[in-house]
Amino acid sequence: MKLFNSYTNKLEKFTPIKPGEVSIYVCGPTVYSYIHIGNARPVIFFDTVKKYFEHIGYTVKFVSNLTDVDDKIINKALALNTTEKKLSEKYIDAFLSDVEKVQSDTNYIKPKVTDYIDHIIEFIQTLIDKDYAYKKGGDVFFRVDKIKEYGYLSNRNIDDLRSGSRIEVNTKKENPLDFTLWKETDVGIKFLAPFGEGRPGWHTECVAMIDDVFGGKIDIHGGGSGLLFPHHENEIAQSLAVNNHSIANIWMHNGMLNIDDAKMSKSEGTTILVKDLDVNPNVFRLFTLSTHYRSPINYTDDVLENYAVEWEKTQQAYKQLYLKLDLLEKVNETVTLVAPFKGIYQSFKDAMEEDFNTPNGITALQELVKETNQLLRGRHTVEQLRSSLTVFKAIFTVFSLRPQITKLTDKDRKLHRDWQQARTDKDFKRADEIRDVLQGKGIL
Repeated sequence: MKLFNSYTNKLEKFTPIKPGEVSIYVCGPTVYSYIHIGNARPVIFFDTVKKYFEHIGYTVKFVSNLTDVDDKIINKALALNTTEKKLSEKYIDAFLSDVEKVQSDTNYIKPKVTDYIDHIIEFIQTLIDKDYAYKKGGDVFFRVDKIKEYGYLSNRNIDDLRSGSRIEVNTKKENPLDFTLWKETDVGIKFLAPFGEGRPGWHTECVAMIDDVFGGKIDIHGGGSGLLFPHHENEIAQSLAVNNHSIANIWMHNGMLNIDDAKMSKSEGTTILVKDLDVNPNVFRLFTLSTHYRSPINYTDDVLENYAVEWEKTQQAYKQLYLKLDLLEKVNETVTLVAPFKGIYQSFKDAMEEDFNTPNGITALQELVKETNQLLRGRHTVEQLRSSLTVFKAIFTVFSLRPQITKLTDKDRKLHRDWQQARTDKDFKRADEIRDVLQGKGIL
């Protein structure tokens, strides 16, 4: 398997730190509002990464945090006259509901910042003790100049960053690029620390949680491209200071999702919230995975309609295949893949193992639909049918596509045989009556 490493800016062979295991951390949401469809792109993509690793036999430790301490949360809680805890809990539930809506798993490790305050404080204290951080009043800042690799991930020169910095002037800082590890505050939720009463800075939360949950370097750290700088750059700087490593062997960043070729903007009303998305989740997943994860993707109604048609073709082929095998009571039999389905499955695997090229994976699915329809129209063996079904199930599992099928009962199978017999006997009235019943049951 080869993955593009954002840290080295090149394609690299993937070798897990522990044989048979993959450790993945993906930056999660700040829970002060509902997520939009752009936020759903990393949810869908990294869910697919997790499922592919599991499909080929790895045990995956997948972690994605929930930031429940942040100025946005505090300000909104104050505006609504509620507590940060109540507000964040509401939007955590909403987020997980949206994750399920786009057919991604929620059975992963979900550390909340408020549950890791003690470790975050210890982590910051270690940075202070090692002279990578300094106190100014009740605030704590990280010394960027002490990390010679700073800017490596985002391919930026520290001198250029300093001269072109738009960072708000803070007279407490030794260097405008220094970032906040701990923020003194008398507004909103705060915690007692040796360096003052306040709350952690965003950039130190993830790295401290990774340090505690995994206890060492991980295989993959992921997130949206918008996090590459400064968030992930700052994570790496802190990890280099404390642990002398860059957190992950592989850094993966997905591109932006735009609407009608324009970046989504809440202020301009150009966002689509996942909770308001009136699209079949299978269609939305196909659309999202149709573009390579590192490239930007553009959402339009026309494009979604095209994928709705594509999904209907896919589902119909699968339903007819499933029905054929269910009538024979052969759905759950194991099989050794035969041509051409063995080759299609290999094409799917090749695509996924070449930096998770999901567009080529979808091409393999389309080829599977074509071959299956040809198979169903001509002469075929049960082994061929089972091979097709096996490959369908594999791709559906990895892409988390969920076709609607009706599993037959013994009565359903008898009814189907009666329908076929009525057609053979040219008893069209009886055949039509049975067909209507079968269609009502979703069998035809």
